Amino acid sequence: QVQLVQSGGGLVQAGGSLRLSCAASGRTFSSYSMAWFRQAPGKEREFVAVISWNAYSTTYADSVKGRFTISRDNAKNTVYLQMNSLKPEDTAVYYCGAFSRGSAWSAGNYDYWGQGTQVTVSS
Repeated sequence: QVQLVQSGGGLVQAGGSLRLSCAASGRTFSSYSMAWFRQAPGKEREFVAVISWNAYSTTYADSVKGRFTISRDNAKNTVYLQMNSLKPEDTAVYYCGAFSRGSAWSAGNYDYWGQGTQVTVSS
């Protein structure tokens, strides 16, 4: 069993930066790939970024590539999302997720989710 607790987020002006954190409980954190998704009002949850269990591999959605960076610290059981050059269209509730198999792009493949954190970018 893995519990994910998110922190960070908030309100920022366009062009600003925010850092999200997702702390996991349980000794099996390092066996999971970790990802961030986001969900805007009236829209489906969409993939943002994923990092492999050993941090050797990362993948980003085209919409955030070059602006967001996903990282993890297995010693601290924590995954991060550094968000730079934020745009109003980045406004959404952000969720971290853990999965062990299947496509990272599909939210249905995830075993555990964080509680979500609001990110609002003003123009």
